[in-house]
Amino acid sequence: MKIYYSPEDAQVITSNGRTCTQSPCILKMPRKESFDVIASKTGYVKKVVAVTSSVSGKGAAGMAGNVLVGGVIGIGVDAISGASRDHYPNPVLIELVPTNPKDPKTPKGDLSSVRAEIEAKKKEQSDAVARQQGS
Repeated sequence: MKIYYSPEDAQVITSNGRTCTQSPCILKMPRKESFDVIASKTGYVKKVVAVTSSVSGKGAAGMAGNVLVGGVIGIGVDAISGASRDHYPNPVLIELVPTNPKDPKTPKGDLSSVRAEIEAKKKEQSDAVARQQGS
């Protein structure tokens, strides 16, 4: 689980008690667990992001494979371990908004460069899949 936040000196904690000390923050979270990410800083509006756990596309494909190869036991192991699940959103992006937007001491959080980087990676992965399917 990856969490980006801005401003970088905000306090970030999850509803299950884990904290971030720098952005980006990487936390090992059980895949089958949903939780909230709470970011706060004096002079800013507190923001809460709900992170849910759901069956991923890869997990659904894995379950289908288990039906063919491992049967009910394989599906049960994946369901118990959470191997077929992923968190959403992942990564979490939090841009805090100042309580007084006119105060120059509290600029609006800005993760535009991180967003651009994530979009570029998604496009790269999509292009790679398209190349594989075309060959």
